[in-house]
Amino acid sequence: MAIEARPAWVDDELFPFESRFIDIDAHRVHYVDEGSGPTLLFLHGNPTWSFDYSKVIQSLRPEFRCIAVDYPGFGLSSAAPGYRHLPIEHAEVIDRFVGALELSGVTLVGHDWGGPIGLAVVQRRPETFESLVLTNTWAWPVGDPVVQMMSHVMGSPVGRLLIRQLNLFVNVMIPIGHRLSKPTSAQMEHYKKALDSPSRREASGVFPREITSSRAFLADIESGLNTIAALPTLIIWGDADFAFGQKELERWEKAFTDHETVIVKGAGHFVPSDAPEQFAEAIRRWHFAHQ
Repeated sequence: MAIEARPAWVDDELFPFESRFIDIDAHRVHYVDEGSGPTLLFLHGNPTWSFDYSKVIQSLRPEFRCIAVDYPGFGLSSAAPGYRHLPIEHAEVIDRFVGALELSGVTLVGHDWGGPIGLAVVQRRPETFESLVLTNTWAWPVGDPVVQMMSHVMGSPVGRLLIRQLNLFVNVMIPIGHRLSKPTSAQMEHYKKALDSPSRREASGVFPREITSSRAFLADIESGLNTIAALPTLIIWGDADFAFGQKELERWEKAFTDHETVIVKGAGHFVPSDAPEQFAEAIRRWHFAHQ
């Protein structure tokens, strides 16, 4: 069922923003657009939505224009019939979203799948983006055999069934991906209710398989990293992540010549919500140091 307006279960204190909707390619895309100043575009991973950045946006909106968007099928966005929820399709939607809002001077903030999806858009629109913030993400074909195995298992029919029927990614991955701050029951409800039916969880179920199945998409992004290698880049890295570690961090540091790395000690995979104060302060300090 399409989401036409902000649902009543969204808590105005936990998500104190105006919910905006825009139609893109027959998708009903939800986003928030808060504050004024230099533009930050926040892109989420799996199985989260713009809610993951809530505390970060609250901290930064006095000094920045903070835009956070939900991919079709995630958060409060609805996907058009026939949408396959592939990363390359999400990148096309975000590309059109950036164009529709006529954004310029943008800093991409990409976490998890938001990294490759966002960087695909940056490579298409280099004139639109002026800097990057990358946090516990990647943008190349995965070679790690453990990750490949996880992709095949969770992306299998049985794995996708578990995700659709039991909301496995929300119920398991979000708690273990927070190491410094345990999500409250109210916060967990905002992740659960965004994916509150088997059909709504289809989008979350597709991503694990695409870690290996979207190899061509990821290879294209990797091959284009040299074209954006000079962009000022802030790497915010949680060092207690179950998914990304030192090898991925070092690849990012080699990819971007003008980079700064901030290690968030003890933070898990979901750094923006696990350590929001440190996350926001790193962006604030880094951005204004470069002005």
